[in-house]
Amino acid sequence: MASVGGMKARRPSRSQLIAARGRTIRDVVRPRLDVLFCGINPGLYSGATGYHFARPGNRFWPALHLSGFTARQLAPWNSRDLLEAGCGITNLVSRTTAMAAELSVDELRAGRQRLERKVRRLRPRWVAVVGVTAYRKAFGRPKAGLGEQMEAIAGARIWVLPNPSGLNAHHQLPDLVKHFRALRQRTAKS
Repeated sequence: MASVGGMKARRPSRSQLIAARGRTIRDVVRPRLDVLFCGINPGLYSGATGYHFARPGNRFWPALHLSGFTARQLAPWNSRDLLEAGCGITNLVSRTTAMAAELSVDELRAGRQRLERKVRRLRPRWVAVVGVTAYRKAFGRPKAGLGEQMEAIAGARIWVLPNPSGLNAHHQLPDLVKHFRALRQRTAKS
């Protein structure tokens, strides 16, 4: 058992992780969010638990809190509480995989089209794509960097954040917090 946010959560077994391949997770959304966080796709751990950014080593929830988006650190199973903070979660590709590298460029581009339809319907002010490599492929912007982008999607501004997965050694928690905080400050101004 793992302890996250003071609660005990059962770790999925190996067979549960294997069975999670290809599953989907419900979006955490409502109309007119301040920020719609858009992950690449759910990992097997998230697929097995049914919660976004669920693997214990994922730094999404701590970065969200330490950057000021949430008053307390939420656990994956508290993700609906994000809506009260004006934030939501979706993914470019809905199916779970062991690694994002399993996704094709065509899948990511199709995911961008689905995201655009979702943004048109929900009308968030900002879309924060969590993963620069996925953003580059999905949006056809091979030289895009982190931070605010010049383009919009269905009227929403775009911000690109580093991937908070524990597998991303390029960005440790303090650096992630810096990037999330820059987005938080920008959304407070607009």
